[in-house]
Amino acid sequence: MNLTVSSRPRHDQALVERLWSFGNVLRDNGISGLEYIEQLSCLILLKRAHEQRERPLNSQDVLGFDAWAQLTSTEQDRQILVYEQILDQLASRPGTLGLLFRRAQNRIPDPALLHRMVVDLVDRYQWSAGDTGAVIEELLARMSTDTKTGAGQYFTPRPLIEAIVQCVQPGIEDTITDPACGTGGFLIKAFDYLVDNFPSGVTAAQRQRLNEEAFFGTELVDATARLATTNLVLHGITRVDEAHPCITVEDTLARPPVRRATLVLTTPPFGRRSTSEALYREDFWTTTTSRQLNFLQHVHSLLETDGRAAVVVPDSALFEGGAGELIRRRLLAACDVHTLLRLPTGIFYAGGVKASVLFFDKPDPQPDGSPSTKRLWVYDLRSQHQKAKPTTLTGADYADFVSAYRPGRPRSERAETPHFRSFTVQDLLARPGVNLDLQVTEQPAGPFTLEEPEADLHRMAQEITAELSAALAEFDALVEALRPYGVHADGADSEAKR
Repeated sequence: MNLTVSSRPRHDQALVERLWSFGNVLRDNGISGLEYIEQLSCLILLKRAHEQRERPLNSQDVLGFDAWAQLTSTEQDRQILVYEQILDQLASRPGTLGLLFRRAQNRIPDPALLHRMVVDLVDRYQWSAGDTGAVIEELLARMSTDTKTGAGQYFTPRPLIEAIVQCVQPGIEDTITDPACGTGGFLIKAFDYLVDNFPSGVTAAQRQRLNEEAFFGTELVDATARLATTNLVLHGITRVDEAHPCITVEDTLARPPVRRATLVLTTPPFGRRSTSEALYREDFWTTTTSRQLNFLQHVHSLLETDGRAAVVVPDSALFEGGAGELIRRRLLAACDVHTLLRLPTGIFYAGGVKASVLFFDKPDPQPDGSPSTKRLWVYDLRSQHQKAKPTTLTGADYADFVSAYRPGRPRSERAETPHFRSFTVQDLLARPGVNLDLQVTEQPAGPFTLEEPEADLHRMAQEITAELSAALAEFDALVEALRPYGVHADGADSEAKR
């Protein structure tokens, strides 16, 4: 990690356009945007390793051989074979290098297209110079709109992440994690914030901790973990030859955390587990099939005492009944849930998704047993952008929220505005189901007198759907618990299946 940089160079926009244009060529040949960026990342890493090996001062052989020279010196008709051999060889390496190429495959079956990508696209640029990480970030942002492949589920809009990071203000003593890191956006923006706000007088021990253990994440999907790790390498957060990877590839919900953090930033996957089986963990408050509710419990376990978190959740996590009510009640008791940001509809790749950001801290339990939450502040960005396309939101659109949040200042200094309102914990606990889907502005009386009745009906339908889903999940669990031993779900016993 390089924390001596005071400012980052701007990336080459012409390079971005050239890379994106070649991606369009590949898409016309059946290669998705995600597959293209996977291949591009692998090739850039090989080219960067070549550049590090060949530089006249402080040269470094991070691969142990010159893979790029080997690839570029191969004739076009044999290039795919050589490329695949290189990928296989590097995938067997330990540490970060092995993770970067873990299960990596060539996705470009046309030798002519691969040759063009190697010779005409990657080889002609110096990838060790400039802000290569920002180039990949912009490509990922454009790729996130590819709804056919669902690539956007791994990408949280960067202006939103930047606003969240500005609010929580990562510091040099923080240990920062994302348990569902996707392409690494939260870790990268937290690192950028540290670089831009790096204080003077940092000790050698503090620098070493920042370099070796301040950032870590978890990702379930191999291909996405490779992209995230590549992103961290290109941004200087970790090195190719690092023995201990920043990213762990596993199901983060499968077990209690073995390592905790002072700052958790994450957008967990929305929806329910692929099976009807509710997840049981001793450190969880209750069992549920809801991923987002399980992640809220996991983040609580993941936080050190006095740690803080910002978690993007679908609105259903704010009002879902059953396990949802219990988890919200316990979260209000165990944590100081102090801020809720209501996001515009469709800010993620699935256009109809309504989501919010929960900010909370994990203090020591209150001596008198009272809830740690005292007052929840709700900022409504959604009503301000009902007509806008959320994918076009920039940092300026979040500026008023960040100002109202008052980063680094006591929350007692906050002031209510037409878009920012507070609710006492007594008000929250008195609401039916501890419903946190809170309206900031007063609505006219009457069931169908809202300015936008369709939105109100959609909201009611969301609540009904969430309640039914929770009830069905509980019935499924009950049926499974009462099923006689050896009998399958279709009613046939195990002997009949053999």
